[in-house]
Amino acid sequence: MAKKMHGLGRGLDSLFAGTEDWVTSITEIPVGELDPNPDQPRRTFSEESIGQLADSIREQGILQPLLVAPSGGGRYMIIAGERRFRAGRLAGLETLPCIVKDIDVIRQREIALIENLQREDLNPIEAARGIKALMDQCGYTQEKIGERLGKSRPAVANMLRLLQLPDEVTEMVKDGLLTAGHARVLAGIPDQEEQLRLARKAVEEGLNVRQMEQLAKNAAGKPKKKAAPKELPAELGELQDKIRRKTGLKSTLTGSIRKGRIVLQYSSREELERLNDLLDTLGE
Repeated sequence: MAKKMHGLGRGLDSLFAGTEDWVTSITEIPVGELDPNPDQPRRTFSEESIGQLADSIREQGILQPLLVAPSGGGRYMIIAGERRFRAGRLAGLETLPCIVKDIDVIRQREIALIENLQREDLNPIEAARGIKALMDQCGYTQEKIGERLGKSRPAVANMLRLLQLPDEVTEMVKDGLLTAGHARVLAGIPDQEEQLRLARKAVEEGLNVRQMEQLAKNAAGKPKKKAAPKELPAELGELQDKIRRKTGLKSTLTGSIRKGRIVLQYSSREELERLNDLLDTLGE
């Protein structure tokens, strides 16, 4: 049977500031009855960090209870506190202190995201995906998300831009090879090939954010190389050469057998008159 404790865990008052009054009783729930939230924004957990937290729990216990919701069959879904759940289980605890609250799914996701965003080590890609999920599921605007998370609208917009990065770059961020600062610089580069090039360079050479900003700035100032013209089919190449020989003018042929364009260029009045004379010989 779960046993009751009284008092509110440290930190939850700030996490839930501005919401309705929360039940102040804390329930000790067996570890085996708790389930992680499948919609948890955080997908990666540092084993080292969990181990350190487990050591702290062995000495001091869990100072902040988990927030859970009934999920049926005598089980509970963890809304906030999965790190404490993992560390407590690793520390060998049989029960964990929990605040039980029946909360709708959307509110669960919002609280889970807020709690994780309050931790500086949350992966920026995971944070961006969590924000995008809230916007899609709740119909929140960037302004509303900013209000709920205590961030400005431009800050929210910059986080969402990270989701447009190539998969290879997002994996570098998730693996800790690139920081959120690196990712924001890369997200401001319109060309994905350039994003990949700079991301790989940053990882290989250990570039900091300021160095990457300078490289991105230099790349933006360089004129883009024009794409090399496609090679003409043999028969069109021969026709282009024939027009040059017959007219004495520079000619450019683009397109295909079925459709294209022929451009003649003259650089003097004499060349123009010669072309006119040539056309006269062709007749009406």
